[in-house]
Amino acid sequence: MEIIPSKRRMKMKIDMKTLGWILVCLCVLGLSPATAGTSKLEVRWNELSPLILAHTVSLVLPGGTAIAGEVEAVHDDSLTLEIRKTSNRKVQPKGTASIPRTSVTTLQMTEAKGSGGRILGVVVGALVGLVAGSEIAVHTCNTEGPAAATLTGVAVGVTTAGYHLGKGVDRHTTIIRVVRE
Repeated sequence: MEIIPSKRRMKMKIDMKTLGWILVCLCVLGLSPATAGTSKLEVRWNELSPLILAHTVSLVLPGGTAIAGEVEAVHDDSLTLEIRKTSNRKVQPKGTASIPRTSVTTLQMTEAKGSGGRILGVVVGALVGLVAGSEIAVHTCNTEGPAAATLTGVAVGVTTAGYHLGKGVDRHTTIIRVVRE
């Protein structure tokens, strides 16, 4: 018996729907343990200083202007903030400002907590991108040039998406509601 090598490539039989579900499961399993999340606190004005001093916070003023910046001081009657972002420069320009205590009802503080989510996101994204890029290239491209471009594009794109998903996982947001004394 003589074995004749086939000119055709051996292709794995997997439909795109199944591949999609496999990729979704890998992403969910890979990123779910590291979820940082959001926490909510209710504090009195005199308890606010140690929580937010030298941190970046964002808040919405009574007129609807959203501002964000670093807290420089918490006084009895105001909050001193180095404003870096503002939704209305005419009402609240950038720079150091004193926000009246009555205008501060809710603060949002976002902090980066480690780099585990980004590392895991890049690793999972690279693996998923290589597998997905290989499958797409094998099933759609007939020559090496487009196959290499497809594999590279998908792998880089999914790796980048994994990094940004991991970056979101590494961030922890605290919503601080200031209660009346």
